[in-house]
Amino acid sequence: MKKLDESSIIKIFQKGLGKKDSEDVEVLNLGKIKIIAKTDTLVESTDIPSKMKLSDAARKSIVACVSDFAAKGVKPSFGIISVNLPKAISRSKVNEISAGFRKACREFDISILGGDTNEGKEIVFNICLFGKTDRIVSRKGSKKGDLIFVTGPFGYTSAGLSMLLDKKKGNSRFVEKSIKSVTKPKPRLSFGLKNKKYFSSSMDSSDGLSTTLNEMSKQSKNKFVINKYPVLKDLEMFVKSQKLNLNNLIFNGGEEYEIIFTVHPKYKKIIKKNATLMKIPIIEIGYVTSGKGVFIEKNDKLVRLKDLGWKHFK
Repeated sequence: MKKLDESSIIKIFQKGLGKKDSEDVEVLNLGKIKIIAKTDTLVESTDIPSKMKLSDAARKSIVACVSDFAAKGVKPSFGIISVNLPKAISRSKVNEISAGFRKACREFDISILGGDTNEGKEIVFNICLFGKTDRIVSRKGSKKGDLIFVTGPFGYTSAGLSMLLDKKKGNSRFVEKSIKSVTKPKPRLSFGLKNKKYFSSSMDSSDGLSTTLNEMSKQSKNKFVINKYPVLKDLEMFVKSQKLNLNNLIFNGGEEYEIIFTVHPKYKKIIKKNATLMKIPIIEIGYVTSGKGVFIEKNDKLVRLKDLGWKHFK
C-alpha cells in the first residue's frame, strides 16, 4: 500500500469536502463583506527546536498566518488561539507562551477573541486569523512577460536549523543571523499591503521556494524561468565551508516567510522604489513565459526545478 504524503491527504479532504484549488487563505462572503481566514498549526516535536524559546515559538505560530495574509495583501485583524499543553507544564512556561502571543499581537495589531485549551502529550499551537478585503492576490494570476520577485534572500533558515539541530558552525555573525531567521522571522506584511495593487500573483514561501514557484506556475499555467539565485555571499561561503548543497538550502528549506510575487515590467520601478523606502531587500529572480514548469536558466540551458520543499509525512 502506497504511503500517503501531505499532498495526497489534502486531495482526499478536498474531494470529500468539495473544494478544488488551494490558496494561502480562505475567502468567504458574509453578505457584502468578504472575510479572509487562515489557520496554521505548530507542533512541538516537528516545529520547535529544543533550543528555541517558547515565547519565540508562540510568536512564530502567529507569524505563519500573518505571512499568508501578507502575500494576499490583507491586514489580519482578529484571531482565535487553541493550545494543547502537557499536564505537568509549569506556570513559568505558560507565562512565556502567553508573552509570545502577546508580542505578536502587538506587533501586527491583532485582537484575540478567544480560543480553546486542551491537555495532551506535547505542546501544540493552532492559530486562526481573520481579516476583510475587497479582493486577494491569487496564486494563479501571472502573465507571460511578468517578472518574478522575492522579498529577501533565501537559505538562512536551513542554515539556522542545521546549527540548532546538527551543530553546524560558521562565523559568529553568520550563526546569529541564521538562527535569528528561524526563531524570530519577519513576515512582509507592510510590503504586501503597500504593493498589493501591482502584484499579478503572489504566494507565501514558508513551504520552500521550489514548492512556491511550482505551485504558482501550475496554477497560472505558465512557465517560470529563474535566472538569478536569491542568495548573499555569506551563505555561499557557509555552504562551501560545510560542503553543503546550495540549491537545497535556497530552494527546499522553507520557513523563510517571504513573499514570492509576479509583476508586469511597467511596475518594476515603483516596486523597487517602495522596497527601498520600506527597507525590504527585494530580488528579481526570473520571468514568466509560455509553457509549463519551473526551470533554472544557467549557461544558456534550462534545468527543471522540482518541487522538493517541505512536506509533512515524507
